[in-house]
Amino acid sequence: MKKILIGTHNKGKFKEIAILIPKKYRKISPYSLKIKSPKETGKTFTSNSRLKVKFFSKHVNFPVISDDSGLCIQSLKNKPGIYSARLAKKHGSFLKAMKYILKKMEGKKNRKAIFVCSLSYKGYGGKIISTEGRLEGKISYKIVGKKGFGYDPIFIPIGKTITFGQMNKSKKIKMDHRFIAFQKLKKKIKIF
Repeated sequence: MKKILIGTHNKGKFKEIAILIPKKYRKISPYSLKIKSPKETGKTFTSNSRLKVKFFSKHVNFPVISDDSGLCIQSLKNKPGIYSARLAKKHGSFLKAMKYILKKMEGKKNRKAIFVCSLSYKGYGGKIISTEGRLEGKISYKIVGKKGFGYDPIFIPIGKTITFGQMNKSKKIKMDHRFIAFQKLKKKIKIF
């Protein structure tokens, strides 16, 4: 069986990426190999996902896929953006970070937001291939739904009336920013 390392310590991301990758691959987690995460020093989602893929590739001799993703809110100058996970860490949890965001959004008419995901893949050839998926939506007025992870309970995708936190998991996985980035990656590398 072919192996692939999914370069993330975020269990929610690991599950979502694992579902997108065909069953012929054995999906390996950095946890199981006791590999820590690198410092995210990039200034963009793509530079961070490339940095992660390079880092994890040094530890294994099979393909690696890494993701960097986050929520960009227009009226908050596209923040938290690449600092999405770090904001949750700073506040102690995603729930507290969402409360903080909703407080900052009070009285703002513009609730437009974009979920962005950059995926980077490094195979046996050593070349890194990156793609980016973007999904437009808006920020809800309250935290709704227990499904999903991260900021899903405050993000309503365009054309929908419910948050990702309320959405059926398989529906969400087939339309979100990670799915969009993965579809682009599949076209570029033709192995999935």
